[in-house]
Amino acid sequence: MNYGFVKVAVAIPQVRVADCTFNAEQIVNLIAGAGKENVQIAGFPELCITGYTCGDLFAQPLLLHSAEAALARILSQTQDLDVTAVLGMPVAVHSSLINAAVVIQKGRILGVVPKTYLPNYKEFYERRWFTSAFDVNEKTVRLCGQLVPLGANMLFEASNAAFGVEICEDLWSVIPPSSTLALKGADIIVNLSADNEGVGKHNYVRSLVSQQSARCIAGYVFASCGFGESTTDVVFGSNGLIYENGCLLAESERFVLTGQLVVSEIDVERLRTERLVNTTFAACKGRYNADDVVRIPVDTVEKPFKLSRTYTPLPFVPSGAELDERCREIFAIQVAGLAQRLLHTRAKTVVAGISGGLDSTLALLVCVKTFDKLRLSRKGIVGVTMPGFGTTDRTYNNAVSLMQRLGVSIREISIQAACIQHFNDIGHDMAVHDVTYENAQARERTQILMDIANQTGGFVVGTGDLSELALGWATYNGDHISMYGVNSSIPKTLVKRLVEWVAQHEIDPDAGAILSDIVHTPISPELAPAQNGEIVQKTEELIGPYELHDFILYHFLRSGCRPAKLFFLATLAFKDKYSREIIKKGLHTFFSRFFSQQFKRSCLPDGPKVGSITLSPRGDWRMPSDASAATWLREIEEIEEI
Repeated sequence: MNYGFVKVAVAIPQVRVADCTFNAEQIVNLIAGAGKENVQIAGFPELCITGYTCGDLFAQPLLLHSAEAALARILSQTQDLDVTAVLGMPVAVHSSLINAAVVIQKGRILGVVPKTYLPNYKEFYERRWFTSAFDVNEKTVRLCGQLVPLGANMLFEASNAAFGVEICEDLWSVIPPSSTLALKGADIIVNLSADNEGVGKHNYVRSLVSQQSARCIAGYVFASCGFGESTTDVVFGSNGLIYENGCLLAESERFVLTGQLVVSEIDVERLRTERLVNTTFAACKGRYNADDVVRIPVDTVEKPFKLSRTYTPLPFVPSGAELDERCREIFAIQVAGLAQRLLHTRAKTVVAGISGGLDSTLALLVCVKTFDKLRLSRKGIVGVTMPGFGTTDRTYNNAVSLMQRLGVSIREISIQAACIQHFNDIGHDMAVHDVTYENAQARERTQILMDIANQTGGFVVGTGDLSELALGWATYNGDHISMYGVNSSIPKTLVKRLVEWVAQHEIDPDAGAILSDIVHTPISPELAPAQNGEIVQKTEELIGPYELHDFILYHFLRSGCRPAKLFFLATLAFKDKYSREIIKKGLHTFFSRFFSQQFKRSCLPDGPKVGSITLSPRGDWRMPSDASAATWLREIEEIEEI
């Protein structure tokens, strides 16, 4: 099972200008190589059978005859291969010559797509030789003894994907053909190109392809010619790119002297899910008549293959310079959100429970930066530490030391006496450390924070994060409630990186040691009694690793992945860390809790959205609290036995 992935390739052959026999040999070798990789669709460069730089030789009948003979040899020598190849060549259509993409499979020509937009500037003079698709009235053409469809409005449809074709300059036009092809059903666009190199142009082309694939919510296979083309005036650099919805999957090595085959997999299932939920795409689609497209059936030979693209185990956490940029932007969004809420409510203070854990630490850092930005005294931040039965010296000392270092107002209120009184009032045995025992502490802390907020003319800043919301790992009407939740759309794996980043970039360096220890403290609600001063209630031992849950959360919400596909992706991403058994258990835990705990998310407090995934019931995730997880859990149980 390929889980919606379609294996594609950019094939860039070495060419000899006007030597169609040599070029055909190179093309056959690359198609054969693609076949060995179980590639379904392979895109070649523009005019690859003749070479792009033939100039006035395109008007020579011998070259055109040689090109057709070369195509016939390619068809003959690849008729036993399942690869659908898209080749570039000049094709005579009655009294016109077109710059064409010829789509072939198993010895058959499926269709011929003429180039629509012909450049006629600087180093390119295609209008000297070729006719635009706009000026071609014929709907068929005879080529290699086959009468085949001709047109720029063709969709090539297999059972698992549909693709359309555009050629080079088409992409640079105001409304590229790929835009309408995508709206009419193309999941993948294949672009046969001959883009010359120039200083800065490569990055521009990458940006162009990235943006078009994102705009079309499509896969994009871009194949540009390379070594062997004439260098009389320009140089071609073997530029091959494979994108999926704006993300680069694979690219060729530039300026190499041999042919290249660049392979990756496009997740068509993900693209179709994106289109279903993207109302802008649907609105645009409604403006185009899908009946005027010519649909060409393609034999579907879906063979199992090994995924060549990789999946990061931390999809919310980029690496390198991008992580720095991401953290800077997220922290700024949090601060801006809290600043607006402060000014709007005219609050005199903000109140936050500070436990010495990751989430409350990040919330406190946001408060400090916000007050600094508004030029308010940090004394208006009331940090409240509330030791309970599970509080350890490590977390308590870190909480107090951090508040002292940051210069905020500190209040310490033990919850033990109040909880003991409450247990006596409701007749609960304190020796029974059950959910009543734990939640009573969480609700007592929330009551204290709310009352202090009233007392000081302020509001409570919530500390809960996105991962906890997804799993329902919060006490209803306890830490689940606040007046403004600054961490509500930040997953646990990113909270840790944010705290580390703030320690390095935004806060007094002397606080760095405290923050570092907080980052390395085991995640715990500290609601069960400590033993020998150590944390015994470790969250990830109870519900599983947060990094696994965040991986599931990201791909479930962002790509609509079903459990079987999530299992497949997770076994790749965590192959060196978690067993298949642990991953399957993590899936069961996630979906059981995600569905059963929706009622907590249905009444979330306000909080700033910082990324593409959040669970706000006011727009980002609307699910009935009574939705059943049975279908998802059933598929998890049906995953191949471990």
